[in-house]
Amino acid sequence: MRIVPRNYIKYKAANSFFTGLTVGAIFTIYSALEPSIFSVGGIVLALGMLAVARFYEKIMKLKIFFLISLFVELVMLVLVLWYMAMPYKTVSALLIYAGYQLTFVFGSYLVRAETLFLNRKKILSWIDMAKQAGYLAGLLVSWLFYKALERFWQISDRFEQVYLLHWLLLVTEVSIILLLFFSFEKIKIKTARF
Repeated sequence: MRIVPRNYIKYKAANSFFTGLTVGAIFTIYSALEPSIFSVGGIVLALGMLAVARFYEKIMKLKIFFLISLFVELVMLVLVLWYMAMPYKTVSALLIYAGYQLTFVFGSYLVRAETLFLNRKKILSWIDMAKQAGYLAGLLVSWLFYKALERFWQISDRFEQVYLLHWLLLVTEVSIILLLFFSFEKIKIKTARF
């Protein structure tokens, strides 16, 4: 297995685009939660990151890097679908917060593995530029989306706006998963015939 840098850069840009789209939505969704939840979540996150770091030696393999990346993206897809099915509920806010924390547990690992497997300065530079460009584009598109809802459809309720944004998040997340698959390819090993 190997990483296809050009496709991986697109994947990282799309991933950051998703993050940019969610910034305003997350604050609206989380408004249903008590402040103490964030303290508990932070503690669980720190403990989870410690546990993952403990196993770096065993999980710093390209196939595991792909599988953990896929797991993180599938969690995000489930969270988007869950919110679309059960919006405006405290349980949904709690589940989404827990899901995000679960994905953040692997954040340091993913950055370290990415640097290890793509250890060329130029590629790492392109990845970071793609991530920032994707994030900025996500922020801009979400702002335009909210403004269009207000101006053209007179939808000013923030919860309804966030719900409608989840349709865009769904399309984006499915695209991210497809890009992730195109970012990794199996290496065919030719064996000599005797």
